[in-house]
Amino acid sequence: MAPTLPGPDRARLLRIQEVAELCALTARSIRYYEEVGLLKPAGRSEGAYRLYDRDDLERLLFIKAMRDDAGFSLAEIGLLLEDEAARERSRERFMATSDVAERRAILRASAGRLDGQLARLHEKAERLGAMIAGVEERRARVGCRLAELDQ
Repeated sequence: MAPTLPGPDRARLLRIQEVAELCALTARSIRYYEEVGLLKPAGRSEGAYRLYDRDDLERLLFIKAMRDDAGFSLAEIGLLLEDEAARERSRERFMATSDVAERRAILRASAGRLDGQLARLHEKAERLGAMIAGVEERRARVGCRLAELDQ
């Protein structure tokens, strides 16, 4: 869900405080994401202020959702973002050629990247499953103790 840019010009560039407010992040977090390579501002103003566009907002919302909602580390998010960039490059290369061998190679490389992505996601799902099972087990023990006390 992309935030609505204020004002009549939805394509205008925004300063970091505006972006932070729209994305419910701190300016410090946004600067940190830039520092670790997860984000590159669309530009800089004459006064060297960072400027962000709609793509930057969407990327920040993706980072925030993966971090907060899905529990991914910033390193894991970086890998997901790299995979997405590679997918875009592969799509462009695929569309630019009609050579069957080259298209096959592009698709095989894409399949390999997707296999890696699936493996990482399955590992995370297994870890979450183990955490859920642990909480369910503790909840069952608490329920048994409550039942014992209620008798």
